[in-house]
Amino acid sequence: MKPPLPERLPEDPLPLVEAWLAEAAAATRNATAMTLATVTADGRPAARMVICRGFDARAGWLVFYTDRESDKGAELRAHPRAALVFHWDIFERQVRIDGPVTTTPEADSDRYWSTRPPDARAAAAASRQSRPLASRAELLARVAEEMERARDEVERPPRWGGYRVWAERVELWVGQPARVHDRARWS
Repeated sequence: MKPPLPERLPEDPLPLVEAWLAEAAAATRNATAMTLATVTADGRPAARMVICRGFDARAGWLVFYTDRESDKGAELRAHPRAALVFHWDIFERQVRIDGPVTTTPEADSDRYWSTRPPDARAAAAASRQSRPLASRAELLARVAEEMERARDEVERPPRWGGYRVWAERVELWVGQPARVHDRARWS
């Protein structure tokens, strides 16, 4: 049996989320992969996996980076709220967070961009997320052109940057036998 949630729940759940993230990162691959759920302009739910690239438990936000002209970027412009889900099967744990979304300061986007490997920077600069391509070969050619042109110093395109999801609601879940799971929610 997995340890349940603490009998006496903390006033602030974010330090516990931070501890769970650290524990998962030490034990499993892709521990920071999270589902990002948004809503389209016509009200349809849209979900995809993104990577959490930062978490400030004191300030109360998580951050991910992407092409802001992608479908998710358009959805966040139209409806600047999102829901996130982390699920770590190995621990039978889940974290749900939802709240308002803001773009990161440009300096934060630049700082994170500089940590990316050159090929990842070239791929992000060359790719127009959510836009149709004639073929994969077209995308690979664009990436190769970007690498050749920039020689490892690919600049961050203005359309590429981060989003902070502010933890307005947090739910922690721990699986238990007979599906009598532990669940606690904070607002």
